[in-house]
Amino acid sequence: MRPDPYHWMSRVDDIVVGHLVAEREWYDVATTHLAPLTRVLHAEMTTRMPATDSSVSSRHQGYSYYTVTPAEREYDQLFRRRNNGDSDDEGEPEMLLDVNALVTESGYVELGLTSVSPDNALLAWSVDRAGDEVFELHFRDLSSGQDLDEVIPRSYYGGAWSADSRSFFYTVHDEAFRPHQVWRHDIGTPVDSDTLVLEETDQQYELSVRSTRSGALVVIWAQNRDTREVWVIEAGQPKGPALSVGGRRRGVEYHAEHAVLPDGSDLLLVVTNDGATEFRVVGCPVPRAGHQDSSAWFDLRPEDPAERVERIDAFAGSAVLTSRVGGGNRLRILELDDLGSPGIVVDSAFEPGSIALGDNAEFETDRITIREESYLNPPVWSYLELATGARTPRHRREAPGHDPASYLAEIKTFESADGTPVPATILRHVDTPLDGSAPCLMYAYGAYESVYPDREWDAAIPSLLDRGVVYVHAHVRGGGEGGRRWWLDGRLAAKQHTFDDHIAVADGLAAAGLVDGTRIATRGLSAGGLLQGAVFSQRPDRWRAVVAEVPFVDVVTTMFDASIPLTANEWDEWGDPRRPADFAWMLAYSPYENPPPAGGRPDLLATGALHDPRVMVFEPAKWVARLRETDPEWGPRCLFRVETGAGAHVGPAGRFAHLGYEAEVYAWVLDRLGIATTTDSRVSSE
Repeated sequence: MRPDPYHWMSRVDDIVVGHLVAEREWYDVATTHLAPLTRVLHAEMTTRMPATDSSVSSRHQGYSYYTVTPAEREYDQLFRRRNNGDSDDEGEPEMLLDVNALVTESGYVELGLTSVSPDNALLAWSVDRAGDEVFELHFRDLSSGQDLDEVIPRSYYGGAWSADSRSFFYTVHDEAFRPHQVWRHDIGTPVDSDTLVLEETDQQYELSVRSTRSGALVVIWAQNRDTREVWVIEAGQPKGPALSVGGRRRGVEYHAEHAVLPDGSDLLLVVTNDGATEFRVVGCPVPRAGHQDSSAWFDLRPEDPAERVERIDAFAGSAVLTSRVGGGNRLRILELDDLGSPGIVVDSAFEPGSIALGDNAEFETDRITIREESYLNPPVWSYLELATGARTPRHRREAPGHDPASYLAEIKTFESADGTPVPATILRHVDTPLDGSAPCLMYAYGAYESVYPDREWDAAIPSLLDRGVVYVHAHVRGGGEGGRRWWLDGRLAAKQHTFDDHIAVADGLAAAGLVDGTRIATRGLSAGGLLQGAVFSQRPDRWRAVVAEVPFVDVVTTMFDASIPLTANEWDEWGDPRRPADFAWMLAYSPYENPPPAGGRPDLLATGALHDPRVMVFEPAKWVARLRETDPEWGPRCLFRVETGAGAHVGPAGRFAHLGYEAEVYAWVLDRLGIATTTDSRVSSE
């Protein structure tokens, strides 16, 4: 047995809640001096947001759907207009849902889904008002604007309509917040008579559900970290069986997209890692007579080891392949009858930047919407012609007062402990030299093959750059920047590579004289918070300050307890401590088990949320308590910002509230870096 003097915090009873409230009160007192800077930063960040924002429209079933965020409001309003030919602007706007009107005394609102029925008459929508990702599912009659009495109190993300608009498929999660069931609700019937469609009994898997773009199928899939099984239901026969597309084999992942060929026949396009580490594309019949296994699959596009295939989207006559090449995104337009060809390659117009499909619900189309952006360039949505690859801009998000030309972005590589080159994106103001004089804030995630953030515009970052801070995003192993192999080399027994990579980038920045090595701060969230906890312990001398947001830091204890959300599903990411080898490697890096020596620790800001279903609030609470206990003199330099009311895994909801949180974090970081000024570092005070 391992001693755990703070295990009592895992109860989260009145005593623990009282402790968390006291932590928040101490944080508020300890950061009082930062209030003026926080207000200035928040004002700067919100200035870069358009007063009134609107999305591009997405056409579907004779309407164009779009959102508007009104001036001085936190949340979106969902609208539609009736189409007239090719125009998106015909017809009077019709408001379907005002998210601002859903705010209650909790002050928190997050939508799980909005889905209009195929006959355009009903809107399925779900809402979470606590931040715990438990969504209440509603159905709105769009002719009257009134919600039906049929309210489903507990649901999760995702849903799908039947072809006749009379049934809706949705997921339900268990007490461990694992979506384990798919149910069907028939409109006009009591919710307690809903039908269980599929249940996943293996606690390592979770279920999801969606419609195909063609509208012909409902797709259900079960997945853990390295295995997936897919079923389909005919949308025109919603009471029919869910039939497997390729069975389930441990270590084999696949997902399916419905395609309709020019002759009217159909098939499924399947992206899989079966025999292909970076994934390939195969085809198979739509199972209609019964379940099928992978023996029904046939080759369409072989693996390219240099290109990680992520998904394929089918439209009438064409398909678009989304992949990752050289750390960046790529789209590839392919003809359905020649999926093995090079096709038309479409890369981001920004370098380094990202490119992705927008909201493209229409199946019968010869053009789609794409979204391009970068860390320093707000998103641009464009039409992409499927026949030629030509782009026509549709909408640019405004960023008042922001000039991308005032900043520089470049990618450099740094050698990790085992010799692996690790890329890092470096952002700075044009007036900030890379000569060893500037402070630095690093960011990294490094888990789940996720790229987070994926070269996305962030209205907060310029406030750092304007004050002479160099911002560095380290693309460490465990993430997906280098494809599937990059993830495999940073998970399970190889997890230490993630931490080594982050430290190597920091050391490399200092050794090369690019930034001030005595003023490097580092930040990360969730699994990225684990990364921060690990490097805090392993190299406390390297950092001036560490921000560990909702950090997964009590690794061994959490992964022993399958009743904790996400635990069983993530044994294939971190390891199963019931196995001696797994236990040993997890124990070696778990931050809670490995506090750094007293003396010489950097300043620490940890965050948590009482209602967070992904990282339980007791993890950062226990970690902070243990760190203070093992170095009492340092203790006052350790702050714990905990959301004791409504609040989510990624912080407050709402566009202004979330920027307020970012302003708090950046004010603390700037203060720790010695730049606690309310003005641009290059502008003298009057």
